[in-house]
Formats: sequence, C-alpha cells, structure tokens
Amino acid sequence: MVRAGSMPPVPLRCRASPERTNLAGVQHILLVLSGKGGVGKSTLSTELALALRNAGKRVGILDVDLCGPSIPRMLRVQDSAVHQCDSGWVPVFVGQDKAIALMSIGFLLERPDDAVVWRGPKKNALIKQFVTDVAWGDLDFLIVDTPPGTSDEHISTVEALRPHQLLGAILVTTPQAVSVGDVRRELTFCRKAGLQILGIVENMSGFVCPHCSVSSPDLTVQPGGCCGLFLVECTNIFSKGGGEELAKHAGVPFLGCVPLDPQLSQSLEEGRDFIQEFPKSSAFPALTHIAQQILDTSQRSS
Repeated sequence: MVRAGSMPPVPLRCRASPERTNLAGVQHILLVLSGKGGVGKSTLSTELALALRNAGKRVGILDVDLCGPSIPRMLRVQDSAVHQCDSGWVPVFVGQDKAIALMSIGFLLERPDDAVVWRGPKKNALIKQFVTDVAWGDLDFLIVDTPPGTSDEHISTVEALRPHQLLGAILVTTPQAVSVGDVRRELTFCRKAGLQILGIVENMSGFVCPHCSVSSPDLTVQPGGCCGLFLVECTNIFSKGGGEELAKHAGVPFLGCVPLDPQLSQSLEEGRDFIQEFPKSSAFPALTHIAQQILDTSQRSS
C-alpha cells in the first residue's frame, strides 16, 4: 500500500522500462480543463466516465487536481488504497465490473483532511509519476481531471501526455461572464500548447424544477437549447448562453449545456451511478449527448 507522507519516488523495480509505457494500451486521452475553479470539471469527468462505461467502454480517470481530489468520493472509493506491482502503481477499480480505473492523490493521503502543501516542482514530479508509473492496462479512454488555471500543473500534464494518444481537451464553463472570461484564457492556453479543443460544455446551465418539468413524446430533444430538455420552466440562475456564445466566437464545437440537477448532486454525494440510476433526470440527456459526441470524435480520429 502506498501513502503520501514525504512521497518518495516509486522504486526503480516498479518503473516501466523505456521500451514499454504504461499508457501503451490507452486508445484515447481526454483532458478536462477550465480556467475557473468550481465549474464542475470533476463532476463532468466522473459522469463522462460513467456514460462511456455505460456505452461498453473501458475507462480510466487520472485525477491531477492535487489540492482538491474529489473524484474518489464521487465514485465511493475514497477508502481504497493504491498498491504496487512490477509495472508501477495499480489504480483503484470502481464497481463490480471494474470497468473504471481511478488514480488520485486522495488514495495516498494519511487522512482525508490532510492538505497537500507542496510547491510547484513537487506537484509536477507527482503528475509525471502518475503518467508514467500507473499500470492502466487496456483502456478505451483515459479522462484527465485537472485543477483550475493554466500554470505549472497543466504544462506538466500536457508535456507528459504529448507522446501518447492525446485526443484533445474539453473545456468546462458556467454561463456567467466571469467564468467565460477565465475559460477564454484556457482556450488561449490550449492553442499555445497545441491541444485540440474537442468542445466547450456549459455546466450549471439553468435550474430545472423537478415539480415543473414535463416530457412529451411529441417533442424532440434539442441538445443546444435550454439543457436540451422538455421543460415547462427553466430558471437561469447564472445567466445563460455564455458557453455557447464563447464556442461560436472561438470557432470550436459546443458540446451542450448541463442543468443544475438535484438528482445529479445527490448521486455525487452518495457515490451512486447517476447514468444507470437516474435515466429520467433532467441532466441525463445532456450528459449522454456529450458522451456520444466524444465517441463520435474518437471514431473519426481512429
């Protein structure tokens, strides 16, 4: 079992040899980015992984948000531990089918409330070690959940992943202008780093009251509309349309908007599989639509 402590490097016997990389079996790598904190990158990473698994794909999540590792709790594996094998660190597998593999610094902390008080070089070294020393095996997708910003950790992540099957980046924003402005800077970072932008997701895009929404078989889903849902009422708490407008202005795809959904929040708090358990939820069609677009992009790139 590995714990953080002083975080010594993995012994040489556990490092992958130069001829073999632990990412060799990964078909597509996705970065989830945003210049703004609190916009839902970890939520989108988690739900995208669950949606891809529900589509029959083998998925991994690399959580490089070192100061705020929340995905272990979202997947209800926060009490798990990381072990070592001859190829490096063995990720934690989620669910009975073990179709999602997860690596996070959250598994390496002595106590859940421990803070990671590290300077840049130490954080960058751990990110590079996560990329090279985790034995992922064969995956269709590896989703990389990143911290907010455009600084050291992002540069280290992109540089470490560049030699591998990097499909591109998904940018997450909320509708209001403050968030959109920060994500505009993230667009600039992606272009300077040579990252393909797969699209922008507008999260927290309206609140759907569960007592006011209805569905009708006579209506069709409009994913680019207000949450892509059949609504009687959608309250735009944080304004609306900022992410879609940014995508149009930047000339990149708009993947859709995800509403504030009490059932989605509940599933994340309780570590439940939202995609399987809440198919009638207001956020479900938006999230599955985003996942389908990622699948389509990966098929075109293969």
